[in-house]
Amino acid sequence: MLRIVVGGGGGYTVIMLKTIVRGILRALYRIEVEGLKNLEKAGDRVLIIANHQSFLDAPLLALFLPGSPLFAVNTFIARLWWLRPFLKLANTFALDPANPMAAKALIAELKRGVRVVVFPEGRITVTGSLMKVYEGPGMIADKAGARIVPVRLDGAQYTPFSRLKGKVRLRWFPRITIRVLEPRGFSIPPEIRGRARRAALGDKLYGIMTEMLFESSDRGRTLFQGLLDARAVHGGGHKIVVDIDRRPLSYDQLILRSLVLGRQIARQTAPGEIVGVLLPNMTGTIAVFFGLQAFGRVPALINYSTGAQNVLSACATVQTRCVLTSRRFIEKGKLAPIAEGIEKAGVKMIYLEDLAERIGLADKLWGLAASLWPQAARDHADDRTAADAAVVLFTSGSEGTPKGVVLSHENIQANRFQVSSVVDFGPGDKVFNALPIFHSFGLTAASLLPILSGIQVFFYPSPLHYRVVPELVYDSDATILFGTDTFLSGYARFAHPYDFYSLRYVFAGAERLKDETRRLYAEKYGVRIFEGYGATETSPVLAINTPMHHRAGTTGRLMPGMDYRLEPVEGVVDGGRLLVEGPNVMKGYLLSEAPGVLQPPKGGWYDTGDIVAMDRDGYIAIKGRVKRFAKIAGEMVSLAAAEAIASFVYPKNRHAVVAVADQKKGEALVLVTDCQQVRVEELLKRARDTGVTELMVPRNIKPVGSLPALGSGKTDYPAIQRLAVSA
Repeated sequence: MLRIVVGGGGGYTVIMLKTIVRGILRALYRIEVEGLKNLEKAGDRVLIIANHQSFLDAPLLALFLPGSPLFAVNTFIARLWWLRPFLKLANTFALDPANPMAAKALIAELKRGVRVVVFPEGRITVTGSLMKVYEGPGMIADKAGARIVPVRLDGAQYTPFSRLKGKVRLRWFPRITIRVLEPRGFSIPPEIRGRARRAALGDKLYGIMTEMLFESSDRGRTLFQGLLDARAVHGGGHKIVVDIDRRPLSYDQLILRSLVLGRQIARQTAPGEIVGVLLPNMTGTIAVFFGLQAFGRVPALINYSTGAQNVLSACATVQTRCVLTSRRFIEKGKLAPIAEGIEKAGVKMIYLEDLAERIGLADKLWGLAASLWPQAARDHADDRTAADAAVVLFTSGSEGTPKGVVLSHENIQANRFQVSSVVDFGPGDKVFNALPIFHSFGLTAASLLPILSGIQVFFYPSPLHYRVVPELVYDSDATILFGTDTFLSGYARFAHPYDFYSLRYVFAGAERLKDETRRLYAEKYGVRIFEGYGATETSPVLAINTPMHHRAGTTGRLMPGMDYRLEPVEGVVDGGRLLVEGPNVMKGYLLSEAPGVLQPPKGGWYDTGDIVAMDRDGYIAIKGRVKRFAKIAGEMVSLAAAEAIASFVYPKNRHAVVAVADQKKGEALVLVTDCQQVRVEELLKRARDTGVTELMVPRNIKPVGSLPALGSGKTDYPAIQRLAVSA
């Protein structure tokens, strides 16, 4: 065991040297240190944990944290000749993870009141994100009875002293921040011992690290400010969006177009006004979106797949005076009846082609100047704050008339940072997004999150082109794909086994992921699907499975920074009605019965309407919607569980179960399916084999050619209900 101790950092020469080096580093890296008072709150026994971004991390903490803490440094790093002069400025402990005596020595130091600094990842990140967290530091804190103080380092990953060459834009002197967060402790019951305790401590430590990354993120920025920040980090020439026209836009080009278009739109609208957007997935739509953000307008992204009636209802609900669209899109999408209906309702249609004709040389020169001088661009966005409305999205309408969901800049930024704190991705990735951006999954997770994180996005206008999408995923070298079970199973039917060779992550949401889809991707394509859970009202991600924490059959664990409660539901023993609270929960609803009136969630809590079960490790299993339970012969029956029986027996088909009135039992189940040869006896056998009540087996079968679906891929249950009633 190698130990390097330099007189507790004492001695006049060492103090002077530290002062000089600290001054040089502060000047070069414009270092900011926040939250030092949190170290004073922690008491005598303190274990400081920090994320590990570069070879500068230990010297930075040694120079800018008060006192002379003891640094547990990997033995490999401790032997680097060029780093040893910096290490001599601090108390360092060369830690060999394979030596159990090293941990005992650190525990002894903590008990003596020495502050100890540990990097729980054990190695410098090679992804730019949080990597595997070892349970050792958690065990050390537990044995010593120490409080944990998380410290977030940010900026050092962009220096040549990181291990991210070729993955991020490196520069010699980026701004570096050191944020010290509130102290916290473990609450592991004493009866949990041995291996189970080590695992629990490791899990708690990982939770503290992810909470640290989220809590210290700068989510108090508007979306347009976030775009400018992303350009500053990743470079104006970084190609960030591309569509089927194959003309990628860099950050500079996207910001320029956004400013020029936004200025034209601003001339016909008022600050804070809600402006309808009726456009497909393309780079021009993203420019329109950020153009509205730049000038303080609020885009309402209209779901054109739900039909004219719902589109008109959406326009009336948000009281928009105008809708931005494209003649080419209206023609190709065969949306003329919808456009005519909007105009008849007294809403002005603004066509991008007309805006383009009005853009003159003066507008282009202004846009160029504003895009090159960020402060000029910020002057327009800074009229609004992160707490203001950023976008209006609409619920899917799978259970009735769509509601307008108002999300703030902070809601979206919070969800972006929540996801990035638990999932490893970076500028070296490429996202393929065929999910419509009028859907929250397609907007936040598959568009804004990557764009604001330096990840290039390939936009495709329709997720329903099952033969085309796999080929484009292959051609674009995409590493991240988002989809619903419906879309993913459709791609799997037509994809070549090599089409998904480059994929690192496939994320599924919006509907339950079938075991057949999960198995098909794993066996045929060698890709693991990570199922998540979300809602438009939560911006949208509530929970997600990750490479670090994955449990098949669940939707993963809640995002950092969220709280929850389960309310009891009559007849449901395992689980309850889920309510959540957190910074990603919407500002409120706009409802058709009260147009233009914002209705915030009661007490800040959003009622998901879902019945879920949560295991002791925090993994969520969705049992069904509260509205999707039937009372048959006095017993509560889950329609989702009934669908699961049909999906197991006939895995290659799509099924939906709804309830209709029944004179004898109160309600009866109807199975609407695209399988033409369903046998009730097979369904009953599955129920008996799994020990569930036969009340879950529908006796009424309605075969159809294909199940009605919404544009998001979700099953259209109102249409299913009409089919069932007619049967």
